[in-house]
Amino acid sequence: MVRIKRGNVARLHRNKILGLAKGFKGAHSKLFRVANQQIMKALLYAYVSRKLKKRTFRTIWIGRISAAAKLQKFTYSKLIHFIKSLKITLNRKMLSQLILLDPCTFIFLITDYKLL
Repeated sequence: MVRIKRGNVARLHRNKILGLAKGFKGAHSKLFRVANQQIMKALLYAYVSRKLKKRTFRTIWIGRISAAAKLQKFTYSKLIHFIKSLKITLNRKMLSQLILLDPCTFIFLITDYKLL
């Protein structure tokens, strides 16, 4: 049998993995086997965190809306119910941005509710 050497392919693969592990501490960035394990773990954490990020931001938006509603003597649930009943298509992200960037408009929206 003729021996098949993987020279270039194997070296390129190892260098790619070690390049991804750049910045890891100690053997985690120097040794291929350890670096490979850490890269797999890091990629898994990155995947999970992309899903968690959406959850976290929604929680932040709801907290902001709730706090702003309480300042106007309202509950979060009543405010959301009111917005949906008027068929206003503002999602929680946009409401949160409205509270941060233009609180007067948000207060006007709330006072409009009090008039009804």
